[in-house]
Amino acid sequence: MRPEERARRNIDQLLELSGWEIQDYKELNLTSSLGVAIREFPLGKDHADYALFVDKKLVGVIEAKSEGTTLSGVAEQSQTYLTGISKSLQGLQSLPPFAYESTGVETFFRDLRDPDTRSRRVFAFHKPETLYEWMSTQETVRTNLKKMNLEHPLILEHLRDCQIGAIKNLEKSFAKSRPRSLIQMATGSGKTFTAVSSIYRLIKFAGARRVLFLVDRSNLGRQTFKEFQQYVTPDDGRKFTELYNVQHLTSNSIDPVSKVVITTIQRLYSMLSGEEEFNEEAEEISLFNRE
Repeated sequence: MRPEERARRNIDQLLELSGWEIQDYKELNLTSSLGVAIREFPLGKDHADYALFVDKKLVGVIEAKSEGTTLSGVAEQSQTYLTGISKSLQGLQSLPPFAYESTGVETFFRDLRDPDTRSRRVFAFHKPETLYEWMSTQETVRTNLKKMNLEHPLILEHLRDCQIGAIKNLEKSFAKSRPRSLIQMATGSGKTFTAVSSIYRLIKFAGARRVLFLVDRSNLGRQTFKEFQQYVTPDDGRKFTELYNVQHLTSNSIDPVSKVVITTIQRLYSMLSGEEEFNEEAEEISLFNRE
């Protein structure tokens, strides 16, 4: 089997696992499923490897490459396909926003609606339901992050100077489209309170769908959960847990309504490994204390 054929086979499997129905262009039937992926979608003299339709509307494309290809250099090709599709389809009011580049082993994704849009690595393709939900929102999370600090200034009451500096600088970093940031604070300076304060703002003002809070042992997870329960929101006056569901995982199952999920690194690894159950005793010992 040629590398290109192996990549297509792996991409097909990933799409099917994510809930997509795969069709050839000659057998196109957009009413058969919420999400339909069309192979070899024509673009005049060219074609897109896959065109993605959700609820009969074109939402994106997938550029397939053989395993080992450096995907960071393929984004421009996906952009060309999106532009070509928008020109070839009559009545299309805007450019489809979602672009994937994939080898079937490694997959990159970007949302063209994001400010400073760029591709980022993802585990697999998003479900059709997820893209359907995103299409119904006018602004992306990253768009909201860019303007959150300006439109919703931080309420300084009950915050220490170090906490104010941490949250403000974190939000400045997000506004510059830097998704990875580090807050470093001394012991006893209120790191968890700072984190809860920031998470509240991310959910309420940035539209974050869910936040994962990782700890390295179970007793820290219980302490963190209590912190969320005791946190009084500065603009609303109610407790965090009165407004949003917070789940401290004691099983390998996430409640879909949870806005915050607290778990140990050990349990998260177990879940990502596909295990249905996990020995809770393994959460009581810090990973940093193991030889």
